[in-house]
Amino acid sequence: MADDDRVAVKTYVPRHQKEVWQAQADELEMSQSEFVRTMVQAGRTNFEIPAIDSTAETTASPGTEANDDFADRILEVLQRTDALGWDGLVDALVDDVEAELDDELQRLQDENRVRYSGREGGYVVTNDE
Repeated sequence: MADDDRVAVKTYVPRHQKEVWQAQADELEMSQSEFVRTMVQAGRTNFEIPAIDSTAETTASPGTEANDDFADRILEVLQRTDALGWDGLVDALVDDVEAELDDELQRLQDENRVRYSGREGGYVVTNDE
């Protein structure tokens, strides 16, 4: 098969996930297909995941505290449920991250460290001036 031969790949995701992906693709001025293809390729690269503690300068590597924290999060999700397949586990972990993000954004806004700017299209760091 030549490199320029193209074939279709289909997947099924929850409606809310498709809507999130479409919004993110729109922000990046990409088609949804291009966005999904790019994100899959990015996910397949060998990169290190930043540590959960935003003040930490290190990244997570196998056997590190950040990796152990993630393993603990997986175990917590599984303990809250009877059993979860891959998609269910991903959804549960994403829900946990979204809840944490919401809490942290609220805290940062309460501390006047970030604000939402409709003009700039998202959250921005506030000036200390």
